[in-house]
Amino acid sequence: MLFTPLQLGPLTVRNRIVFTAHLTNAAVDGRATEQHAAYYAARAAGGAGMIITEEHSVHPADRPYEKLIRGHDPAAIPGYRRLTAAVHAHGVPVLAQLNHNGGQSSGMYSRLPVWAPSPLADPLFREVAKEITVVEIAEIVDGYARTAAHCVEGGFDGVELQCSHASLLRQFLSPLTNLRTDTYGTDRSRVVAEVVAAVRDAIGPDRVLGVRLCGDEGMAGGITIDDAVETARRVEPHVDYLNTSIGVATSTLHLIEASMHVPRDYAHSIPAALRKAVARPVIGVGRFGDHEQAQRALDDGVCDLVGVVRGQVADPDFARRAPAEIRTCSACNQECVGRVGLNRWLGCAQNPRAGRESVPLPPLAVPRRVLVVGGGPAGLQAAATAASRGHRVTLCERSQQTGGQVRLAATAPGRAELTAMVDAPLAECLRLGVEVRTGVEVDAALVERLAPDAVVLATGAVPELPGWAAGLDHVVDVRHVLAGDAAPSGRVLIPDELGFHQAASVAELLAARGCSVEIMTPGMVVGQDLGITLDMENFHRRAAAAGIALTTDRMVVGARAGVLVDVLHHTVGATEERRYDWVVCASPPRPDDALWHAVRGVPVHRIGDCLAPRRVHAATVEGARVGAQL
Repeated sequence: MLFTPLQLGPLTVRNRIVFTAHLTNAAVDGRATEQHAAYYAARAAGGAGMIITEEHSVHPADRPYEKLIRGHDPAAIPGYRRLTAAVHAHGVPVLAQLNHNGGQSSGMYSRLPVWAPSPLADPLFREVAKEITVVEIAEIVDGYARTAAHCVEGGFDGVELQCSHASLLRQFLSPLTNLRTDTYGTDRSRVVAEVVAAVRDAIGPDRVLGVRLCGDEGMAGGITIDDAVETARRVEPHVDYLNTSIGVATSTLHLIEASMHVPRDYAHSIPAALRKAVARPVIGVGRFGDHEQAQRALDDGVCDLVGVVRGQVADPDFARRAPAEIRTCSACNQECVGRVGLNRWLGCAQNPRAGRESVPLPPLAVPRRVLVVGGGPAGLQAAATAASRGHRVTLCERSQQTGGQVRLAATAPGRAELTAMVDAPLAECLRLGVEVRTGVEVDAALVERLAPDAVVLATGAVPELPGWAAGLDHVVDVRHVLAGDAAPSGRVLIPDELGFHQAASVAELLAARGCSVEIMTPGMVVGQDLGITLDMENFHRRAAAAGIALTTDRMVVGARAGVLVDVLHHTVGATEERRYDWVVCASPPRPDDALWHAVRGVPVHRIGDCLAPRRVHAATVEGARVGAQL
């Protein structure tokens, strides 16, 4: 069923896999670019049944972020034509999502007040909105119709109206944000019906029209599934399909792009309820990671089509690959959600080409004999890329298993899906004929005996305890705990200098073993970078449930035998003594680069943590870069 056609109004899609709308941050001056064309075309070539592009703004006053496609401007049309032609070249239909962000927009770029149904401050963006007038509502409706006409002129096969994550239309639908007493308040779906009618008139019967509805805002008093069903029934006669979502881009942002800690089927109830209520096809979304899961949702009647975003970011060929060959998304959110949230172009921790599809690869080189030392994500990616370019590659890993720190991190609670980051490139290496040797310690003598034309060092990093920990018992690194080299018990302090998953994961592991755990950070919030990947809310809830103490604005500055530590409250300059049974440090590691200094007579390239300890995307990108440039 996953690979059977389906009729969406005037359009037939060849399978049920949809690349649904999401931000890429690839727009320049409000227009679609060659990167957009290459990005969407790659997923069309990979077998997606339908593409829905990121949002296109329908009004000049709505500009919530810098790299927004301004669809209301006719100047967007030439870029549309390049994008749609690139996708159509692969026989795949492409739709444009239309949106006005309303009170979830920003006045930073427009220098104008944001518009919303009622004059409220959004919890995330914090700007108090101007209550939109009836005349301005009509202006917005016209903006949707005008932008839809631009999309048709630009070659799109239809449009989708966003009434979900960050949307003026959803704000009209929500009791939390629509406090009006006029007819747009007593009939909250009226404006949606008006927009649907205007857009249908603008695009005609030969183009597809869809609506994406929020089925649950995740907040008390907000939109419920019953509200979504009522709206769906109202617009059904005029649309060709219904798309779904959960959460909003404020208080419940972590539900929209859920991390790996959230079960894969967490959002199924929403499309299932809509599908029972309407006859139009329904798209289901929410962590679809493989064909089996998608097929099961179709078989169970959850939805008629499946929206796969991160899965097709990680692997553009998701739809056409054999299931065992898919580079499965791990829902780490580091480079997709995390990067665009920092105003950077979308990337992927597993796919180094994501967001760079329009950048040509270097020309093919003369085949060479390449030795890759280290089988973590950097080494595996370097080996796979080099082999795909025609080089003869040998990869040596000192451990009995490849994967490096990623495989170790995957042993922490709720982090098992990280293994996809190293399993997929390993499988690719084996398919491409890379000779993978495990349990092999490489030294300068072995390099000399193997006589490669080039050496790639991906030897990673080793734990390094802070200076105050020198010579103390019961003071270890988080990696020692995950590897089973240390078994802390009793009262455990985790001084966190990294602010990411290292301290949080080990704290949960030790709390589950019965330890009394405290995470201490010099920052203002524990796990500050978990916010980038939308993991912070759920971690803090789990920490509270597990009794993990979270201490901020403090740092360890000294320690003595018996694990008596000196803690500096740096905001006031006060120091106090505290006693623990164990201290488990989440501290910056040290590059393991001894081989770099020992190898002579052959070009040597350092990548990943042995060059400079960073996060996994740096390892993947550097592995791909060096593998392509050899």
